[in-house]
Amino acid sequence: MSDYIQELVEGVKAKNPAEPEFHQAVEEVAESVGPVLDKHPEYRQSKILERIIEPERVIMFRVPWVDDQGDVQVNRGFRIEMNSAIGPYKGGLRFHPSVNLGILKFLAFEQVFKNSLTTLPMGGGKGGSDFDPKGKSDNEVMRFCQSFMTELARHIGPDTDVPAGDIGVGGREIGYLFGQYKRLRNEFTGVLTGKGLDWGGSKIRTEATGYGSVYFAAEMLKTRDLTLEDKTCLVSGAGNVAQFTIEKILQLGGKVITFSDSNGYIHDPEGLNEEKLEYLKTLKNIRRGRVKEYAEKYSSATYTPLDYDKDHNPLWDHKADCAFPSATQNEISGKDAQNLVDNGVKVVSEGANMPTTPEGIEIFQNSDVLFAPGKAANAGGVAVSGLEMSQNSMRLSWSRDEVDSRLHNIMKEIHKSCLQAAEKYSTAGNYVDGANIAGFLKVADAMLDQGVV
Repeated sequence: MSDYIQELVEGVKAKNPAEPEFHQAVEEVAESVGPVLDKHPEYRQSKILERIIEPERVIMFRVPWVDDQGDVQVNRGFRIEMNSAIGPYKGGLRFHPSVNLGILKFLAFEQVFKNSLTTLPMGGGKGGSDFDPKGKSDNEVMRFCQSFMTELARHIGPDTDVPAGDIGVGGREIGYLFGQYKRLRNEFTGVLTGKGLDWGGSKIRTEATGYGSVYFAAEMLKTRDLTLEDKTCLVSGAGNVAQFTIEKILQLGGKVITFSDSNGYIHDPEGLNEEKLEYLKTLKNIRRGRVKEYAEKYSSATYTPLDYDKDHNPLWDHKADCAFPSATQNEISGKDAQNLVDNGVKVVSEGANMPTTPEGIEIFQNSDVLFAPGKAANAGGVAVSGLEMSQNSMRLSWSRDEVDSRLHNIMKEIHKSCLQAAEKYSTAGNYVDGANIAGFLKVADAMLDQGVV
């Protein structure tokens, strides 16, 4: 790390205390783009990286709502409008008790580069609340969403900031949020993505993040003349991303033997099939149950509860060829990464945002594992959100096959961009550097063109 980058990173840590995820994201990008800054002094002179690190706008607000017992509850809402150099702010809303300013800044920062990689005109943003939709009735979720949107509506718009879903924000929540925005603004616009298919949503949007992660893994395997067929895969998570990662792996001939939720994980050595996957979707999306019930239904499966005292996650300690972390940030530690390497994993494609710690990434890269960072591998979700915005603007609806084809092509182009950028700046085959550099260059050039704003 150069003195300039070291000083920049230390400054970020001092200026943004108690935000470790944000520090981690900034340090990774700063290290990757160091050679770019050395080669292009104009970026340093214009303080491009410093300006990307500082959000253009941070919005924090109170969200009061009334529960089913008539008691008033108060949560905190956020929207981080990080960078709009190449288009309106774009990024999801997360409803989860762990949400805080630092986590959302890390997600918004990552989103800037991810959106740049898609080649679509979208800036980066992120938002959410510490509200927990688990265990809440539909009416409680609706009242919370309406209160949340009452404040958020004054800060967003189809040409300003277009939120989407993330953890805890699925079709139900997007529906309630959109309804309240429409009621307040008296207009039907593409202000949110992930909408229902009957009212402006795009086909494949629900599947896009998971599908894209698998498409990216398939492109990486091609570089070694391999395919996903007959490959044993480990998947974490059981939400939207994990479900459709599993679905696409099955379609491409792979075998999935794990998935998880926040209470524990399932190991099914027989592998999932279409019937088991449909059960999982019903369990999580409709009944909103826990994965433990899967093991109660299928005798081939074993459920292991989460043990916080362990120094590793046993989900990542099974023989496999590929791993798809699709749950949350920093879920693969250095110990987990070593277990994956020792068990024969050769491909890791991040469906979640920053699910691997820096120690884990270093182990993968030193072990010749094909490692795809989330900003590249999981960009399929925001890519189809961009396609949804295009369809809304044109008042069109593309077929499932057309959207899937566009998604597949976008993931191929992202893969190609990562390889080319890494090779150009002397780190050939390093997808982390490639993704960070390729994403940075487009945003940096746009910021130079637009002056000091």
